[in-house]
Amino acid sequence: MKNTIIGSLYLSLAASIWGGMYVVVKVVVDVVPPLELVLLRYVIAILALLTIGLISKQSWRIDKRDWLLVFIIGLVGNTISIVTQEVGTLLSTAQMGAIITSTTPAFMVIFARIVLKEKITFKKSISVILATFGVGIIVGNAHIGSSHQLGGVSLLIAALTWALMSVLIKRVPGQYSQIVITTYAVLVAIVFLTPVTISRLDELDFQAIMHPSIWGGLLYLGVISTACAFLLWNRGLQMLTASSGGLFFFLQPIVGTFLGWLMLGEQIGLSFWIGTILIFIGVLLVIREE
Repeated sequence: MKNTIIGSLYLSLAASIWGGMYVVVKVVVDVVPPLELVLLRYVIAILALLTIGLISKQSWRIDKRDWLLVFIIGLVGNTISIVTQEVGTLLSTAQMGAIITSTTPAFMVIFARIVLKEKITFKKSISVILATFGVGIIVGNAHIGSSHQLGGVSLLIAALTWALMSVLIKRVPGQYSQIVITTYAVLVAIVFLTPVTISRLDELDFQAIMHPSIWGGLLYLGVISTACAFLLWNRGLQMLTASSGGLFFFLQPIVGTFLGWLMLGEQIGLSFWIGTILIFIGVLLVIREE
């Protein structure tokens, strides 16, 4: 029970951090294109992860038989998922990004069944349905036009690949520190992105990047949203079943909507509170089953 509570806390913190991410990405991506943004984000993140790893004196050794799994996690989750997420957010809206990527938990239930042979219990099914319905109520007033369809497809790919990565994390042997696994996965992404991005960095408007809202956004995306949140998410998934852990992903739209009200003066009505209650009921059902 202790691991369940701690794991739930880790996953809740990660999802809450990501809840404020879409608005940040929407602001920063207007100055830094998606691929360049992901590369800069990961460079900042890996510096933070290496610092944490060195201070905590981590062992960086990975057995040969586990390198392929780490590579796939880095390629699928840290490269394909994040790039398609940034592209999708650029081509659509921040709210649409929150809506579509909130389908991730449902995909995690399916992948957990296929990859990990986890049972799809009645409680898990009800939890996913309640939480999904809650998200639908919260963001039900979103207007999605045809001009955003390409962005929607990109965001759907992001949701699918993140769900697969989250399930594959469960296959990583428990002997490895999540700091080490996350660092190597981010390194894989940097290796893939650098050749196609490095030549375009000279085209960036560095004067615009030096604006506090932009470099502050980059620091948030690199240190908080990537290094810290990835560690929390991966560690939390180690403590719960993959299909159950995915339910905490639904906290993103709650935090995003609340921050919009708190910081931007956006209005929230009764639908927000109804949706929030349904999401929390779904999450509590999972915690009780675990």
